[in-house]
Amino acid sequence: MKSRTKIWIGVGAFVVAGAGAGEAAEAPSLDRLRMQSGPSDVALSAPLRLAEMKQMKHEHGEEGGEKGNANLPPDLDFALKIALIRGHLLVGDQLVKENQWAAALPHFLHPGEELYGPIRGKLKDYKTPPFAAALKTLANVVKGKKGGADYDNAVKAVNDALAAADAGLKEKQKDWTSFTVETALEALKSATGEYEEAIVKGRIAKPVEYQDARGFVWQAEAMIEAIAPALEQKDKDALAAVRAGFVELKKAWPTAMAPKVPVKDHAAVLADVSRIELAAGKLM
Repeated sequence: MKSRTKIWIGVGAFVVAGAGAGEAAEAPSLDRLRMQSGPSDVALSAPLRLAEMKQMKHEHGEEGGEKGNANLPPDLDFALKIALIRGHLLVGDQLVKENQWAAALPHFLHPGEELYGPIRGKLKDYKTPPFAAALKTLANVVKGKKGGADYDNAVKAVNDALAAADAGLKEKQKDWTSFTVETALEALKSATGEYEEAIVKGRIAKPVEYQDARGFVWQAEAMIEAIAPALEQKDKDALAAVRAGFVELKKAWPTAMAPKVPVKDHAAVLADVSRIELAAGKLM
């Protein structure tokens, strides 16, 4: 599915990492972007500065990613919400494994509170069984700090429903590989919004948002790795660049429990995501 995400390729590239005034350097020229992404991949006529990128963040970040974005095609919107649910559960599981049950709980509540409602009426379209009850059961297990078989079984029930959603989506996509890359990029955009929300006056004041962003980044990487063999056949150098980009990006989240001071500021994270987008443009 080669659509609107192509326009995003390179939008936030070359943001000045750690700029004191939060100012972005000029994006590369259109000709240079075309050389990197192909003649039909870029629809940018002028460099975008940080203020414009922040506006796009509001379209693609939490407001767009978690609460819905009418600008996304229906399949992509549904796939993104499934990916974000997985991202929440992923970071929640990391916290559970560290015995941080209280910190984990919001990430098991958010899928049911923020993401399930908008897709409830679309589940039949993707041959996905209702899983609100499974989400609630899982949240209650975490709230009760019940590990072992109780937790494993509750996680499995949700994952089974998410696997059905994947299968339903796959039936509708002629190019599952490109569609998966596009969904992963949308998840990264959601992560940038969450990360910005987490930082207040140079400190991580909202650890839940920091963790949300971490979960979305880890999930996006997992999606890329799930289709890595096909991507390697398409362009192994581009895949290598995407993987290197994730290595650098993930440094912003050294631990699941948030540090007091961010390792990277928001501009640096935007720049890392943009570099991944530039490389991923060759894989779509």
